[in-house]
Amino acid sequence: MSYKNISYSDKYNDDKYEYRHVVLPRDIAKLVPKTHLMSEEEWRGLGVQQSKGWVHYMFHQPEPHILLFRRQLNYDPNNPAMNNNVKIEGKNIKA
Repeated sequence: MSYKNISYSDKYNDDKYEYRHVVLPRDIAKLVPKTHLMSEEEWRGLGVQQSKGWVHYMFHQPEPHILLFRRQLNYDPNNPAMNNNVKIEGKNIKA
């Protein structure tokens, strides 16, 4: 797999979250499940490398090789109070 060819956007934010998108090469993009948003374990298993707290929150339908991530603003992995559950598509996901 071509982990070196994974590219990461700069972070951007609104008043609640910071966001980034990750562009996967074709050989890795084929492994992305189409039935559900990925857990941290799943996207790390594909070779995506980012700090803790990022949640795969949406598919970019026109370009399925682009993964969309978000995390709470001011996320602190050392502060359990920051690790709130994030509700995405009716599922509670630990951020």
